[in-house]
Amino acid sequence: MPLSLLTPPSAEPVTLAEMKTYLRVEHDDEDELIGRLIAAARQACESATRRAFLTQSWRLTRARWPHSGQIDVPLAPLAAVTAARIRNADGAETEVDPARFKVVAGAAPGLILARRPLPAPAGGTVELDLVAGYGDSAASVPADLVEAVRRLAARLYDSRGLDAAAMPADVAALLQPHRVVAL
Repeated sequence: MPLSLLTPPSAEPVTLAEMKTYLRVEHDDEDELIGRLIAAARQACESATRRAFLTQSWRLTRARWPHSGQIDVPLAPLAAVTAARIRNADGAETEVDPARFKVVAGAAPGLILARRPLPAPAGGTVELDLVAGYGDSAASVPADLVEAVRRLAARLYDSRGLDAAAMPADVAALLQPHRVVAL
């Protein structure tokens, strides 16, 4: 049940100016680097929690519709289903009305209820295009998740070139209450 990112967030939970203040950086020489580190920190925190922090679009691909009509999505918080389609084995595409799908607000992992019957994919796949995230601005993201991104970006900035593969304990502690656990 792969998820593919279609549209990344248009902003980050921590601005460049906020991050530079936090790092006590007063020059502009590393603005591009700091911006990339903020994005990398957000992506790592989103991956660790299986949450989308800011509004973004994803595509869920499955081999078939579930018989129950209940579609579990390993991502939260879900906001909407914007498109649905089936692809037959020969590649032919058939659109399915997205109004047939209802996002269960607040479910983690994400949950979508489908109104049945749904057309069968005839040996192909089914796809749902989804919108996920707390909102469009950093103000909509829980404060401890924003702080986790800030701390991880600072750690990445301070440890350039060193092995920073493990999630720092203080960042992991901030993320832990928000982790989406698969059933």
